[in-house]
Amino acid sequence: MITYPIFHNQAELAVTAPSSGVPQPMHYLLHQSIQKMKEKGYHVQTGETAWTQENAKSASAKKRADELNKMLSDPSIQLIFPPWGGELLLEVIELIDYEKILPKWILGYSDISLLLFVITVKTGIATAHGTNLIDLRGTSTDDVTAKWEETLLTKKGERIDQYSSIHYQKSWMHDNPSPEVFHLTEKTEWKAVDDKKELTMKGRMLGGCIDVIRHVIGTPYGDIRQFQNHYLQGESILWYFENCEMNTVDLRRTFIQMKLAGWFKNASGIVFGRSSANETVDGYSIADFYKDLKEDVQLPIIYDIDCGHVPPQMTFVNGARAEITLQNGEAKLSQAFL
Repeated sequence: MITYPIFHNQAELAVTAPSSGVPQPMHYLLHQSIQKMKEKGYHVQTGETAWTQENAKSASAKKRADELNKMLSDPSIQLIFPPWGGELLLEVIELIDYEKILPKWILGYSDISLLLFVITVKTGIATAHGTNLIDLRGTSTDDVTAKWEETLLTKKGERIDQYSSIHYQKSWMHDNPSPEVFHLTEKTEWKAVDDKKELTMKGRMLGGCIDVIRHVIGTPYGDIRQFQNHYLQGESILWYFENCEMNTVDLRRTFIQMKLAGWFKNASGIVFGRSSANETVDGYSIADFYKDLKEDVQLPIIYDIDCGHVPPQMTFVNGARAEITLQNGEAKLSQAFL
């Protein structure tokens, strides 16, 4: 069975950087984000790694793991909230003491999604793929992003519904800050590969940023069969992915490897976030990739969803029993904590 952490309105939040920390010239962003959490009534403690960055990581793998392990085993902490993603979280996963992890939420995306994925697969503890801490520094938060809080407050046995955004952000404009941090200007439209206007998928949520999750295929940290048998009692997986930097042929190679590793043998569907990557290679487009993948796995596929590096994004709970309903470009995500 999946274990769902408990969260409340005056919870203890811990900020650590198991991937990239915040360099000194950008400390003001972290201060702003922490202050917003305190204004909401949360108590915040901050680890040393959140404030440092050198050689593409916040600190050595051992220092990052030691700080993370301390927070993972601390019963007073209800949420671990990294400032943002990064590049080298993979260095840390073999140093985590999985047997000592106490149920608590971990929230983030990008490189952090690897941590979320591995912890849920290894322990059966639900984790939350959604906003990072830095993106909550604004004076207000858009409705889709803001659902992170209500999602984490959902109790075991309850359900949380989320709805697709109306508009999304095409590009970052850091030199032109907005009250909501994001500049939501482009019309959102979720699409099905076969052009179906209505489609429903059901299954247990699992996924994240494909750039980093692919590196645990075939390792003890990506044993999907064991996870399904032990924690899901054989229920099917509803996969969600988002692409940060991979081109189309790299995606193609990766998903063939996932198929060969058996990741899609008991799956109900795949959804993909919007991406500013997906670069065409020698005529091979992202549309070609989606079409080929659908033929390979014989599963329904939806793309351009609210997930990942092209915000805003919903909060996807790894392990939750979910239903995604698509109707004429708009969608509803319902997740039950069962």
